[in-house]
Order: sequence, then structure tokens, then C-alpha cells
Amino acid sequence: MRPEAARLKRLQRLEKVRAIAKQSAALEAARAEGTLAQLEALADRTRRMADDYRGRTAMRDGLELRQLGTFVAGLDGISTATAGDAATARRVADVRQQELAQAERRRAAVEDRAKVEERALIQRKAPQALGAKRQVGTALE
Repeated sequence: MRPEAARLKRLQRLEKVRAIAKQSAALEAARAEGTLAQLEALADRTRRMADDYRGRTAMRDGLELRQLGTFVAGLDGISTATAGDAATARRVADVRQQELAQAERRRAAVEDRAKVEERALIQRKAPQALGAKRQVGTALE
């Protein structure tokens, strides 16, 4: 195999590897986005639940009021922790999206190099037009 053809084959294999890496990065990005969506929904649901319990006013005695206050404080803690987890998941999802974009750029760069190499190889294989007459002068002559 000629060196040009071998180079083209290597570039095509590298493109396939980069495409697989892009698929893997896309899968990881999708997982991170899914986790983020779940955590944001959980944080929102917990926050709404705490607000609902906080708004209750029909207490019979001080014990119920104290228990409700403790319960609402616990829900607030859970909501705060979940919101923190969602923020962390957002950062992870952003990193995964950046990795996906980088993988796509790498794949596209290799694809472009392979196309250029293929065009050059085809051009080299094309028969040379021997004896082609070069036009001299202008059309006015």
C-alpha cells in the first residue's frame, strides 16, 4: 500500500475512533443532564412541600406547633442539600457538554483532514493531460 493510501486509512480509522469517543461523550452528557433534571425536580418538590407545611396554621397545641416547626426545618435542610446537589450536577453537566463539544471538534478536524487527503489521493491518481495546448494571447487576436 502506498504511503498516501496508508495515511488515508489511518485518518479514516482515527475518524471512527473519534466518532465513538463523541458518542461516549454524548451519552455521558445525557446522563449528567438527566441527573440534573431529577435533582432540580426533587429540590423544587421539597421546597414546595416545606412551603405548604409552613403555611399550616390549624394547630391544637404547642406540641403540634413544635413538631411542625421541626418537620419544616428538616424539609428546609433537605431542600438546601438537594439544591446544592443540583448545583453540583449542573457544573458536571456543563463540563460534560464541553467535553462533547470538544469531541465533536476533534472528530470534525480528523474528518476534514481525511477528506483533504482523499481529494489529494484522487487527484494524484487522475491521469495527467499530456499534450494539452496552453492558450497564448487573448481572444481578440
